[in-house]
Amino acid sequence: MGTTLLKIEGLTKAYPGVVANDGVGFEVGRGEVHALLGENGAGKSTLVKMIYGLVKPDSGTMTFNGAPYTPAEPRAARLSGVAMVFQHFSLFEALNVAENVALGMENPPPMRDLARRIREISAAYGLPLDPERLVGDLSAGERQRVEIIRCLLQDPKLLIMDEPTSVLTPQEVDILFHTLRKLSSEGTAILYISHKLEEIRSLCDGATILRGGKVVGSCVPREKTARELAEMMVGGEFTTTDRSGRALGATIFEVKALSLPSMSQFGPSLREVSLSLRAGEVLGIGGVAGNGQEELLATLSGEVPSAPGTVKLHGQDISDLGPNDRRRLGLQGAPEERLGHAAVPNMSLTDNALLTGTVRRPLTRKGFLDMTAARLFAEEIIQAFDVRTPGPHVAARALSGGNLQKFVIGREVLQAPEVLIVNQPTWGVDAAAAAAIRQALLDLAAKGAAVIVISQDLDELMEIADRFCALNEGRLSAPRPTEGLTIDEIGLMLGGAHGMAEAAQ
Repeated sequence: MGTTLLKIEGLTKAYPGVVANDGVGFEVGRGEVHALLGENGAGKSTLVKMIYGLVKPDSGTMTFNGAPYTPAEPRAARLSGVAMVFQHFSLFEALNVAENVALGMENPPPMRDLARRIREISAAYGLPLDPERLVGDLSAGERQRVEIIRCLLQDPKLLIMDEPTSVLTPQEVDILFHTLRKLSSEGTAILYISHKLEEIRSLCDGATILRGGKVVGSCVPREKTARELAEMMVGGEFTTTDRSGRALGATIFEVKALSLPSMSQFGPSLREVSLSLRAGEVLGIGGVAGNGQEELLATLSGEVPSAPGTVKLHGQDISDLGPNDRRRLGLQGAPEERLGHAAVPNMSLTDNALLTGTVRRPLTRKGFLDMTAARLFAEEIIQAFDVRTPGPHVAARALSGGNLQKFVIGREVLQAPEVLIVNQPTWGVDAAAAAAIRQALLDLAAKGAAVIVISQDLDELMEIADRFCALNEGRLSAPRPTEGLTIDEIGLMLGGAHGMAEAAQ
């Protein structure tokens, strides 16, 4: 690491009712891998959006590569040498890799030349990629490679990465880290956002900690434990999950030979999925993104009906019942996509509490919605799950991703379901909030509920699940007790669907 590449002083950005960044200042050196740490709503996303030109600061200054830096738009940031890989990929599935890369370039070369450059860059950085493959046929890890290669073709001086490992197997994480270390050794600075603290300790040279929009500290991550980093983020003691106090009961939920055609042109079909779940049990289902997680939740929650006899609750065939009828019987689900599926962006939290709450909570009176009861339910969720928001009147889209996730999970848990199925319950959620959500799921199981957790976070599944299944290309493996399973073993199971097992051997 050499001299300072990016210097930020007094950067402030306020929105109605909240100051997202309050006098933020820090530096990133050339070739440094620098972490931005903080709870959900701490101001990380707003900060990197200002660096990338998506948001204009109210006050403060930025200096980049020795010159004043005031990007009016992302195009200006890219021209200055700043590139960003977002948490949500911006790719067109019906186009091939080269065509997607070209769409993100200011002046793309002829397609033949671009394809050659993609092969060269991807080989040089250990990210093998065929420029002629359709993006819709790529795994989540391969899609991330497309975004990274698109950035590398710009020869960036600073690469911003937002939760880059949330969709990767352990083997793919190793490949990514090898690439980032190579970039760092060549002088490219990397600004890295992640809630996975062990990854931060392994990869990053320095870290800036944000809390409530302000810088509250800095450190060298490898000199701290993950627990110490978490406590710096939350400003107090960090509590871990407690699995005690659970006893498994009788089988209450069964799925037998469930098949479902693909819900999209590029999605997988579910093939002969079978599972059983006992009262008080947590079943973990792991899989690389795009292997049928959304399809599985949709058919188990009732959004998509299945063949007669494939889904049973307490021995009753519920295969043809819709979501509300299943909720009435005690089965609820929380999908991965927060905005647009689990919550309506422009509706208030009170209105969003009504979306699933009217069946199992007294939120109606004589056939009419009881808005006072709905507001009280929303306030109960906010308080119980520490949702950082001015109040239940706030629109869902105004919450940070992690706080909205806490609201969505809390909305379902507080309805006391007998079976709860959640997809990516802590995706994009900070360490303290993730621990709280996991504990809430364990507490629900301790009360006798059966819980299915679909997650790409293998550490999460090992922490809370009693048994583990791998979902590969729409097929569900036989369950195995989590005790004794290693992350490497599971990673190979999951990655085998995309050739990663062979690559890792």
